[in-house]
Amino acid sequence: MASIAAQATAMNRKPNRRSEVNSPARFDLSLVLAVAALLALGLVMVGSASIAIADRELSQPFYFLIRQSIFVIIGVAIASVVVMVPLYVWERFSALLLLSGIMLLMVLLIPGIGHSVNGSIRWLSLGVFNLQPSELMKLFVIVYLAGYLVRRGEEVRNRVWGFMKPMLLLMVIALLLLMEPDLGATAVIFATALGMMFLGGVRLWQFGVLLMMVLSAIAVLTITSPYRMERVTAFLNPWADPFNSGFQLTQSLIAFGRGEWFGLGLGGSIQKLFYLPEAHTDFVFAVLAEELGLLGSVSVVLLFSFIAWRAFRIAMNAQKLGLDFAAYTAFGISLWICMQAFINIGVNMGVLPTKGLTLPLMSYGGSSMLVTCTAIALLLRVDIETRIAYLSYAGVKGGKKR
Repeated sequence: MASIAAQATAMNRKPNRRSEVNSPARFDLSLVLAVAALLALGLVMVGSASIAIADRELSQPFYFLIRQSIFVIIGVAIASVVVMVPLYVWERFSALLLLSGIMLLMVLLIPGIGHSVNGSIRWLSLGVFNLQPSELMKLFVIVYLAGYLVRRGEEVRNRVWGFMKPMLLLMVIALLLLMEPDLGATAVIFATALGMMFLGGVRLWQFGVLLMMVLSAIAVLTITSPYRMERVTAFLNPWADPFNSGFQLTQSLIAFGRGEWFGLGLGGSIQKLFYLPEAHTDFVFAVLAEELGLLGSVSVVLLFSFIAWRAFRIAMNAQKLGLDFAAYTAFGISLWICMQAFINIGVNMGVLPTKGLTLPLMSYGGSSMLVTCTAIALLLRVDIETRIAYLSYAGVKGGKKR
Protein backbone atom coordinates (compact mmCIF):
# COMPACT_ATOMS: atom_id res chain seq x y z
CA MET A 1 0.00 0.00 0.00
CA ALA A 2 2.94 2.33 0.60
CA SER A 3 4.08 1.93 -3.00
CA ILE A 4 0.64 2.72 -4.36
CA ALA A 5 0.37 5.83 -2.18
CA ALA A 6 3.75 7.10 -3.36
CA GLN A 7 2.94 6.38 -7.00
CA ALA A 8 -0.50 7.97 -6.80
CA THR A 9 0.76 11.04 -4.96
CA ALA A 10 3.43 11.60 -7.57
CA MET A 11 0.86 11.39 -10.35
CA ASN A 12 -1.42 13.78 -8.46
CA ARG A 13 1.29 16.42 -8.33
CA LYS A 14 2.59 16.21 -11.89
CA PRO A 15 1.92 13.31 -14.26
CA ASN A 16 4.90 12.29 -16.33
CA ARG A 17 2.96 11.13 -19.37
CA ARG A 18 0.50 13.22 -21.32
CA SER A 19 -1.74 10.18 -21.77
CA GLU A 20 -2.20 9.96 -18.01
CA VAL A 21 -3.42 13.55 -17.85
CA ASN A 22 -5.96 13.40 -20.65
CA SER A 23 -6.92 9.74 -20.42
CA PRO A 24 -10.59 9.19 -21.29
CA ALA A 25 -11.00 7.02 -18.18
CA ARG A 26 -14.51 6.18 -17.11
CA PHE A 27 -16.06 8.39 -14.48
CA ASP A 28 -19.06 8.19 -12.19
CA LEU A 29 -21.99 8.14 -14.63
CA SER A 30 -24.55 7.97 -11.82
CA LEU A 31 -23.23 11.26 -10.41
CA VAL A 32 -23.49 12.91 -13.84
CA LEU A 33 -27.08 11.69 -14.23
CA ALA A 34 -28.06 13.02 -10.79
CA VAL A 35 -26.58 16.43 -11.61
CA ALA A 36 -28.30 16.43 -15.03
CA ALA A 37 -31.63 15.63 -13.34
CA LEU A 38 -31.27 18.61 -10.99
CA LEU A 39 -30.27 20.90 -13.87
CA ALA A 40 -33.28 19.84 -15.94
CA LEU A 41 -35.70 20.12 -13.03
CA GLY A 42 -34.19 23.47 -12.10
CA LEU A 43 -34.79 24.85 -15.60
CA VAL A 44 -38.40 23.73 -15.48
CA MET A 45 -38.98 25.29 -12.06
CA VAL A 46 -37.19 28.56 -12.90
CA GLY A 47 -39.39 28.88 -15.98
CA SER A 48 -42.53 28.15 -13.98
CA ALA A 49 -41.63 30.37 -11.00
CA SER A 50 -40.52 33.39 -13.06
CA ILE A 51 -43.08 33.52 -15.86
CA ALA A 52 -45.44 35.92 -14.08
CA ILE A 53 -42.82 38.39 -12.81
CA ALA A 54 -40.96 38.33 -16.15
CA ASP A 55 -44.17 39.09 -18.02
CA ARG A 56 -45.12 41.93 -15.68
CA GLU A 57 -41.72 43.64 -15.41
CA LEU A 58 -40.14 42.85 -18.79
CA SER A 59 -43.08 41.84 -21.01
CA GLN A 60 -41.09 38.68 -21.81
CA PRO A 61 -42.58 35.66 -20.00
CA PHE A 62 -39.59 33.41 -20.69
CA TYR A 63 -36.83 35.98 -20.05
CA PHE A 64 -35.39 34.28 -16.95
CA LEU A 65 -35.82 30.80 -18.42
CA ILE A 66 -33.88 31.77 -21.55
CA ARG A 67 -31.07 33.35 -19.52
CA GLN A 68 -30.90 30.38 -17.17
CA SER A 69 -30.73 28.02 -20.15
CA ILE A 70 -27.80 30.02 -21.51
CA PHE A 71 -26.07 29.85 -18.12
CA VAL A 72 -26.55 26.07 -18.04
CA ILE A 73 -25.13 25.67 -21.56
CA ILE A 74 -22.10 27.84 -20.72
CA GLY A 75 -21.67 26.02 -17.40
CA VAL A 76 -21.65 22.61 -19.12
CA ALA A 77 -19.17 23.94 -21.71
CA ILE A 78 -16.87 25.22 -18.95
CA ALA A 79 -17.22 21.90 -17.12
CA SER A 80 -16.20 19.96 -20.24
CA VAL A 81 -12.93 21.95 -20.29
CA VAL A 82 -12.31 21.87 -16.53
CA VAL A 83 -12.68 18.08 -16.39
CA MET A 84 -9.61 17.83 -18.67
CA VAL A 85 -7.40 19.99 -16.43
CA PRO A 86 -5.05 17.90 -14.24
CA LEU A 87 -5.40 18.34 -10.49
CA TYR A 88 -1.75 19.31 -10.08
CA VAL A 89 -2.54 22.53 -12.01
CA TRP A 90 -5.23 23.44 -9.47
CA GLU A 91 -2.86 22.64 -6.62
CA ARG A 92 -0.05 24.70 -8.11
CA PHE A 93 -2.23 27.80 -8.57
CA SER A 94 -4.39 27.40 -5.44
CA ALA A 95 -2.81 30.35 -3.60
CA LEU A 96 -3.07 32.57 -6.70
CA LEU A 97 -6.75 31.69 -7.09
CA LEU A 98 -7.45 32.62 -3.48
CA LEU A 99 -5.57 35.90 -3.85
CA SER A 100 -7.52 36.78 -7.00
CA GLY A 101 -10.77 36.06 -5.16
CA ILE A 102 -9.77 38.35 -2.29
CA MET A 103 -8.89 41.09 -4.77
CA LEU A 104 -12.32 40.76 -6.42
CA LEU A 105 -13.99 41.13 -3.02
CA MET A 106 -11.93 44.27 -2.36
CA VAL A 107 -12.74 45.75 -5.77
CA LEU A 108 -16.41 45.07 -5.09
CA LEU A 109 -16.32 47.45 -2.11
CA ILE A 110 -14.91 50.40 -4.07
CA PRO A 111 -17.69 53.02 -4.32
CA GLY A 112 -19.31 53.10 -7.75
CA ILE A 113 -18.00 49.71 -8.89
CA GLY A 114 -20.11 47.19 -7.00
CA HIS A 115 -23.67 46.58 -8.19
CA SER A 116 -26.26 46.91 -5.40
CA VAL A 117 -29.43 44.79 -5.15
CA ASN A 118 -31.81 45.09 -2.18
CA GLY A 119 -29.20 47.00 -0.19
CA SER A 120 -26.39 44.45 -0.66
CA ILE A 121 -23.34 45.11 -2.84
CA ARG A 122 -22.48 41.57 -4.00
CA TRP A 123 -22.13 41.83 -7.78
CA LEU A 124 -19.65 43.17 -10.32
CA SER A 125 -21.34 44.26 -13.54
CA LEU A 126 -19.73 42.64 -16.60
CA GLY A 127 -22.26 43.94 -19.08
CA VAL A 128 -23.90 40.70 -20.18
CA PHE A 129 -24.31 39.46 -16.61
CA ASN A 130 -23.35 40.29 -13.02
CA LEU A 131 -20.48 38.34 -11.43
CA GLN A 132 -20.82 37.43 -7.74
CA PRO A 133 -17.27 37.06 -6.31
CA SER A 134 -18.51 35.26 -3.19
CA GLU A 135 -19.49 32.30 -5.38
CA LEU A 136 -15.95 32.10 -6.72
CA MET A 137 -14.57 32.33 -3.19
CA LYS A 138 -16.44 29.19 -2.15
CA LEU A 139 -14.52 27.16 -4.73
CA PHE A 140 -11.21 28.99 -4.31
CA VAL A 141 -11.22 28.46 -0.53
CA ILE A 142 -11.78 24.72 -1.02
CA VAL A 143 -8.91 24.41 -3.50
CA TYR A 144 -6.57 26.48 -1.31
CA LEU A 145 -7.37 24.52 1.86
CA ALA A 146 -6.91 21.22 0.02
CA GLY A 147 -3.43 22.34 -1.02
CA TYR A 148 -2.67 23.67 2.47
CA LEU A 149 -3.68 20.37 4.11
CA VAL A 150 -1.32 18.54 1.75
CA ARG A 151 1.60 20.90 2.39
CA ARG A 152 1.02 21.47 6.12
CA GLY A 153 -0.88 18.37 7.14
CA GLU A 154 1.45 17.41 9.99
CA GLU A 155 1.56 20.99 11.27
CA VAL A 156 -2.24 21.22 11.21
CA ARG A 157 -2.62 17.99 13.17
CA ASN A 158 0.12 18.65 15.74
CA ARG A 159 0.40 22.42 16.21
CA VAL A 160 -2.15 25.08 17.06
CA TRP A 161 -0.49 27.61 14.77
CA GLY A 162 -0.76 25.26 11.79
CA PHE A 163 -4.51 25.18 12.35
CA MET A 164 -4.89 28.90 13.03
CA LYS A 165 -3.03 30.26 9.98
CA PRO A 166 -5.71 29.40 7.42
CA MET A 167 -8.41 30.40 9.92
CA LEU A 168 -6.93 33.91 10.19
CA LEU A 169 -6.97 34.16 6.41
CA LEU A 170 -10.60 33.06 6.40
CA MET A 171 -11.40 35.78 8.93
CA VAL A 172 -10.10 38.38 6.47
CA ILE A 173 -12.33 36.90 3.77
CA ALA A 174 -15.27 36.84 6.18
CA LEU A 175 -14.73 40.51 7.01
CA LEU A 176 -14.84 41.45 3.32
CA LEU A 177 -17.99 39.37 2.81
CA LEU A 178 -19.72 40.88 5.83
CA MET A 179 -19.03 44.38 4.49
CA GLU A 180 -21.24 43.61 1.46
CA PRO A 181 -23.05 42.22 3.57
CA ASP A 182 -23.30 38.47 2.81
CA LEU A 183 -23.69 36.44 5.99
CA GLY A 184 -24.96 33.40 4.08
CA ALA A 185 -21.81 32.99 1.98
CA THR A 186 -19.67 33.63 5.06
CA ALA A 187 -21.44 30.86 6.98
CA VAL A 188 -21.12 28.37 4.10
CA ILE A 189 -17.41 29.10 3.56
CA PHE A 190 -16.57 28.81 7.27
CA ALA A 191 -18.65 25.64 7.71
CA THR A 192 -16.98 24.04 4.68
CA ALA A 193 -13.52 25.05 5.88
CA LEU A 194 -14.16 23.68 9.37
CA GLY A 195 -15.40 20.41 7.87
CA MET A 196 -12.28 20.10 5.72
CA MET A 197 -10.00 20.84 8.68
CA PHE A 198 -11.80 18.22 10.75
CA LEU A 199 -11.39 15.63 7.98
CA GLY A 200 -7.75 16.72 7.70
CA GLY A 201 -7.14 15.44 11.23
CA VAL A 202 -7.21 18.59 13.36
CA ARG A 203 -7.44 17.90 17.09
CA LEU A 204 -10.98 17.72 18.39
CA TRP A 205 -10.51 20.32 21.13
CA GLN A 206 -9.08 22.83 18.64
CA PHE A 207 -12.01 22.19 16.33
CA GLY A 208 -14.46 22.63 19.21
CA VAL A 209 -12.89 25.89 20.37
CA LEU A 210 -12.94 27.42 16.90
CA LEU A 211 -16.49 26.23 16.32
CA MET A 212 -17.60 27.97 19.52
CA MET A 213 -15.77 31.13 18.42
CA VAL A 214 -17.51 31.10 15.03
CA LEU A 215 -20.93 30.52 16.58
CA SER A 216 -20.30 33.30 19.10
CA ALA A 217 -19.26 35.68 16.30
CA ILE A 218 -22.45 34.86 14.35
CA ALA A 219 -24.52 35.48 17.49
CA VAL A 220 -22.85 38.87 18.08
CA LEU A 221 -23.32 39.87 14.42
CA THR A 222 -26.99 38.91 14.64
CA ILE A 223 -27.65 40.78 17.87
CA THR A 224 -25.84 43.95 16.81
CA SER A 225 -27.51 44.14 13.36
CA PRO A 226 -31.21 45.17 13.35
CA TYR A 227 -32.07 43.54 10.01
CA ARG A 228 -30.40 40.24 10.96
CA MET A 229 -32.15 40.27 14.33
CA GLU A 230 -35.43 40.89 12.51
CA ARG A 231 -34.81 37.83 10.33
CA VAL A 232 -34.16 35.64 13.36
CA THR A 233 -37.24 36.80 15.25
CA ALA A 234 -39.35 36.43 12.10
CA PHE A 235 -38.02 32.90 11.65
CA LEU A 236 -38.97 31.95 15.22
CA ASN A 237 -42.53 33.22 14.82
CA PRO A 238 -43.29 34.39 11.26
CA TRP A 239 -47.04 34.54 11.95
CA ALA A 240 -46.54 37.30 14.54
CA ASP A 241 -46.04 39.77 11.67
CA PRO A 242 -47.17 37.92 8.51
CA PHE A 243 -47.44 41.06 6.35
CA ASN A 244 -44.03 42.56 7.17
CA SER A 245 -40.98 40.78 8.65
CA GLY A 246 -42.57 37.34 8.39
CA PHE A 247 -44.11 37.82 4.94
CA GLN A 248 -41.58 35.85 2.90
CA LEU A 249 -41.52 32.86 5.24
CA THR A 250 -45.28 32.70 5.71
CA GLN A 251 -45.82 32.72 1.94
CA SER A 252 -43.27 29.93 1.59
CA LEU A 253 -45.02 27.85 4.26
CA ILE A 254 -48.37 28.43 2.55
CA ALA A 255 -46.82 27.09 -0.68
CA PHE A 256 -45.72 23.92 1.12
CA GLY A 257 -49.17 23.51 2.64
CA ARG A 258 -50.93 23.92 -0.68
CA GLY A 259 -48.69 21.33 -2.36
CA GLU A 260 -49.74 18.48 -0.07
CA TRP A 261 -48.73 15.01 -1.35
CA PHE A 262 -48.63 15.35 -5.14
CA GLY A 263 -48.83 19.13 -5.73
CA LEU A 264 -51.10 21.33 -7.78
CA GLY A 265 -49.45 20.37 -11.04
CA LEU A 266 -46.69 22.09 -13.01
CA GLY A 267 -47.57 25.77 -13.46
CA GLY A 268 -50.34 25.62 -10.84
CA SER A 269 -48.61 27.59 -8.10
CA ILE A 270 -50.52 30.55 -6.68
CA GLN A 271 -47.76 31.81 -4.35
CA LYS A 272 -45.45 32.60 -7.28
CA LEU A 273 -48.00 35.15 -8.54
CA PHE A 274 -46.39 38.10 -6.70
CA TYR A 275 -47.01 36.65 -3.22
CA LEU A 276 -43.66 34.91 -2.70
CA PRO A 277 -40.67 37.27 -3.22
CA GLU A 278 -37.61 35.85 -5.02
CA ALA A 279 -39.68 32.86 -6.17
CA HIS A 280 -37.24 31.92 -8.96
CA THR A 281 -34.05 32.41 -6.92
CA ASP A 282 -33.89 31.75 -3.18
CA PHE A 283 -37.40 30.25 -2.88
CA VAL A 284 -37.64 28.11 -6.01
CA PHE A 285 -37.89 25.02 -3.78
CA ALA A 286 -41.12 26.38 -2.22
CA VAL A 287 -42.67 26.74 -5.68
CA LEU A 288 -41.53 23.21 -6.50
CA ALA A 289 -43.18 21.94 -3.31
CA GLU A 290 -46.43 23.68 -4.22
CA GLU A 291 -46.51 22.38 -7.79
CA LEU A 292 -44.98 18.92 -7.35
CA GLY A 293 -45.91 18.26 -3.73
CA LEU A 294 -44.13 16.11 -1.18
CA LEU A 295 -43.17 13.64 -3.90
CA GLY A 296 -41.22 16.26 -5.86
CA SER A 297 -39.64 17.74 -2.72
CA VAL A 298 -38.41 14.37 -1.47
CA SER A 299 -37.04 13.57 -4.94
CA VAL A 300 -34.87 16.70 -4.86
CA VAL A 301 -33.64 15.92 -1.34
CA LEU A 302 -32.77 12.38 -2.42
CA LEU A 303 -30.86 13.65 -5.47
CA PHE A 304 -28.73 15.98 -3.33
CA SER A 305 -28.21 13.18 -0.79
CA PHE A 306 -27.07 10.87 -3.58
CA ILE A 307 -24.62 13.48 -4.86
CA ALA A 308 -23.22 13.89 -1.32
CA TRP A 309 -22.82 10.12 -0.94
CA ARG A 310 -21.12 9.65 -4.31
CA ALA A 311 -18.82 12.63 -3.72
CA PHE A 312 -17.74 11.23 -0.35
CA ARG A 313 -17.12 7.83 -1.94
CA ILE A 314 -14.93 9.47 -4.59
CA ALA A 315 -13.02 11.35 -1.88
CA MET A 316 -12.52 8.23 0.22
CA ASN A 317 -11.26 6.25 -2.79
CA ALA A 318 -8.77 9.01 -3.57
CA GLN A 319 -7.63 9.08 0.05
CA LYS A 320 -7.03 5.31 0.07
CA LEU A 321 -4.77 5.72 -2.98
CA GLY A 322 -2.76 8.50 -1.37
CA LEU A 323 -4.21 11.28 -3.55
CA ASP A 324 -4.54 13.70 -0.67
CA PHE A 325 -5.16 16.88 -2.65
CA ALA A 326 -7.81 15.12 -4.71
CA ALA A 327 -9.46 13.71 -1.60
CA TYR A 328 -9.62 17.01 0.29
CA THR A 329 -10.93 18.80 -2.80
CA ALA A 330 -13.70 16.23 -3.23
CA PHE A 331 -14.58 16.39 0.47
CA GLY A 332 -14.77 20.19 0.29
CA ILE A 333 -16.96 20.28 -2.82
CA SER A 334 -19.32 17.72 -1.32
CA LEU A 335 -19.60 19.66 1.95
CA TRP A 336 -20.17 22.97 0.17
CA ILE A 337 -22.80 21.97 -2.40
CA CYS A 338 -24.87 19.75 -0.14
CA MET A 339 -24.59 22.03 2.89
CA GLN A 340 -25.79 25.01 0.85
CA ALA A 341 -28.58 22.91 -0.65
CA PHE A 342 -29.89 21.81 2.72
CA ILE A 343 -29.57 25.32 4.19
CA ASN A 344 -31.66 26.65 1.30
CA ILE A 345 -34.23 23.88 1.74
CA GLY A 346 -34.27 24.51 5.49
CA VAL A 347 -34.91 28.23 4.93
CA ASN A 348 -37.76 27.45 2.53
CA MET A 349 -39.32 25.13 5.10
CA GLY A 350 -38.93 27.58 7.98
CA VAL A 351 -36.38 25.42 9.79
CA LEU A 352 -33.58 28.01 9.42
CA PRO A 353 -33.51 31.85 9.27
CA THR A 354 -33.45 33.47 5.82
CA LYS A 355 -29.87 33.50 4.49
CA GLY A 356 -30.09 34.67 0.86
CA LEU A 357 -28.49 31.47 -0.47
CA THR A 358 -29.44 29.90 -3.80
CA LEU A 359 -30.29 26.24 -4.31
CA PRO A 360 -27.28 24.84 -6.23
CA LEU A 361 -27.95 23.69 -9.80
CA MET A 362 -31.59 24.80 -9.58
CA SER A 363 -32.03 28.46 -8.55
CA TYR A 364 -31.77 31.28 -11.10
CA GLY A 365 -28.34 32.90 -11.15
CA GLY A 366 -25.37 33.01 -13.52
CA SER A 367 -22.48 33.07 -11.04
CA SER A 368 -23.90 30.25 -8.94
CA MET A 369 -24.58 28.06 -11.97
CA LEU A 370 -21.18 28.55 -13.61
CA VAL A 371 -19.19 28.01 -10.41
CA THR A 372 -21.24 24.98 -9.36
CA CYS A 373 -20.77 23.37 -12.79
CA THR A 374 -17.03 24.02 -12.46
CA ALA A 375 -17.01 22.37 -9.04
CA ILE A 376 -18.85 19.30 -10.35
CA ALA A 377 -16.32 19.02 -13.19
CA LEU A 378 -13.49 19.24 -10.67
CA LEU A 379 -15.13 16.46 -8.67
CA LEU A 380 -15.34 14.33 -11.82
CA ARG A 381 -11.65 15.04 -12.47
CA VAL A 382 -10.87 13.68 -9.02
CA ASP A 383 -12.80 10.53 -9.91
CA ILE A 384 -10.98 10.15 -13.24
CA GLU A 385 -7.50 10.52 -11.74
CA THR A 386 -8.41 8.15 -8.92
CA ARG A 387 -9.47 5.51 -11.45
CA ILE A 388 -6.27 6.05 -13.47
CA ALA A 389 -4.17 5.62 -10.33
CA TYR A 390 -6.03 2.46 -9.35
CA LEU A 391 -5.75 0.93 -12.83
CA SER A 392 -2.06 1.82 -12.96
CA TYR A 393 -1.47 0.15 -9.59
CA ALA A 394 -3.55 -2.88 -10.56
CA GLY A 395 -1.51 -3.24 -13.76
CA VAL A 396 1.80 -3.05 -11.88
CA LYS A 397 0.58 -5.52 -9.27
CA GLY A 398 -0.68 -7.92 -11.98
CA GLY A 399 2.64 -7.71 -13.78
CA LYS A 400 4.54 -8.59 -10.62
CA LYS A 401 2.29 -11.61 -10.03
CA ARG A 402 3.02 -12.86 -13.53
